[in-house]
Amino acid sequence: MSKYLVTGGAGFVGSNIVHHLISEGADVRVLDNFSTGRRENLAEVHHEIDLIEGDLRSQEICRQAVQGIDYVLHQGAMPSVSRSVADPFTSNDTNANATLNMLVAARDAEVKRFVYASSSSIYGDSPTLPKVESMDPRPKSPYAVAKLAAEHFCRIFYDLYGLETVCLRYFNVFGPRQDPNSQYSAVIPLFITSLLDGKPLTIYGDGTQSRDFTYVENNIAANLLASTAPTADVAGQVFNIACGQRYTILELVDALNEILGTNIQPNFDGSRRGDVKHSQAAIDKAQNSLGYKVQASFIDGLRKTVEWYQRHE
Repeated sequence: MSKYLVTGGAGFVGSNIVHHLISEGADVRVLDNFSTGRRENLAEVHHEIDLIEGDLRSQEICRQAVQGIDYVLHQGAMPSVSRSVADPFTSNDTNANATLNMLVAARDAEVKRFVYASSSSIYGDSPTLPKVESMDPRPKSPYAVAKLAAEHFCRIFYDLYGLETVCLRYFNVFGPRQDPNSQYSAVIPLFITSLLDGKPLTIYGDGTQSRDFTYVENNIAANLLASTAPTADVAGQVFNIACGQRYTILELVDALNEILGTNIQPNFDGSRRGDVKHSQAAIDKAQNSLGYKVQASFIDGLRKTVEWYQRHE
């Protein structure tokens, strides 16, 4: 049986991956320091995983975590563009330096493959749409710079040391277990919980900014495909993971109002520093090399996410 290490496994995307792996009968280890991850995200599978509570910035912890591991699914990070603008040092430490720690540990432990959760933020604000992996990156925030640096580390660890690495550029992931209460919450859980509570919504900017919103089920599938796809097709490569379509924030509000049967209109505030205006992925490369397919559309994912928050509110 293959053994997986999910770093950041108590976080939003990581915990969804962990739950899926456990449901498939996999052997799973989780590494998390619970700075942004939540213990309740793992409560249902706590007795079925090997949990290491520790920090990715510790080389010793990273070495301990990869022992006996076949596949590293590296989700651990300090998320949020705005948080990185406020604290660029910690963003770099927990995103770039921590990834380097994990890569060294994985190389020395001879893991089979290292799958890295990168970000569409590395593309920056280029007007070209959709975003293609071969485009020149133009990061606009310390978070995006750190994510891009970690991608380069992954590539050279394959080129120099033969550690098979795959980078997945996530585009605005949403779904169950995404924390709506953080100061840096993503827009969808924040809007859903506000609508459920009858509270007003705040849009930063004019609401015409658009995103390739991607339900987390798609990211789970991409991580598993990236773990086992043929080496010649994927090792040392970068792939966009998204749905290939974009929706404005105003369209998001309309969709949520329709799903919930509400009619709450948003308030508007100033744009946030570091945010990009439009984002949409080309997913042809992932489809051709990984065998990636969109598992759930934007609207289907919204319905599933709303149902989850209604059950857990």
